[in-house]
Amino acid sequence: MQTPDLDQLDIAILACLQADARTIAETIGAKVGLSAAAVQRRIKRLREAGVIEREVAVLSPAALGLSMTFVVMVEMERENLEVIDGFRRQVLADDCVQQCYYVTGNADFVLIVTCPDMTVFEAFTRRMFFDNPNVRHFTTSVAMDRVKVGLTLPLDP
Repeated sequence: MQTPDLDQLDIAILACLQADARTIAETIGAKVGLSAAAVQRRIKRLREAGVIEREVAVLSPAALGLSMTFVVMVEMERENLEVIDGFRRQVLADDCVQQCYYVTGNADFVLIVTCPDMTVFEAFTRRMFFDNPNVRHFTTSVAMDRVKVGLTLPLDP
C-alpha cells in the first residue's frame, strides 16, 4: 500500500478520531478549522486510502471477566510458508488471541492472549500448541498489570 500524502489537517483529524472515533465532523471541524463537510470528505478519503482501517469499540477486559493476559513466544518446528501460513490461520480463528506478531529472533511469533482464568488458558495452549505438530516450543509470561494498552499511533511530525 502506498502511503497517501497527509497534510497537517489530515493529521489533526486522525488525532481526533484516535482519541474518540465517535467524534462528529462538526466537532472535529471546529478543532481543526474546517467545515463539517470538508472533514467528512477527508475522512472518506482516509478510509478509502486505507489510512483508517476500521473503527471499533474498545472494551474493558475486566468488566467482561477477562482478567488474565498472557504474552506467548512461539517457536515453530520448521519455518516454511505452509507452516507459517497455517499457524497464522489458526491464530486468526481464535478469539483468545488479541494480537499476533511474526517476528525475528528466537521466537517465530509473539501472541498477546486474553482469557478469564488459567483453565481457559490451558485449553487454549492445548488446541493452539500441544495439538499442533508444527509448534516446537512456546514460552508464556503472565501480565501482572496493564500498564499501557492501545493501538493509537504517534502522529507528531
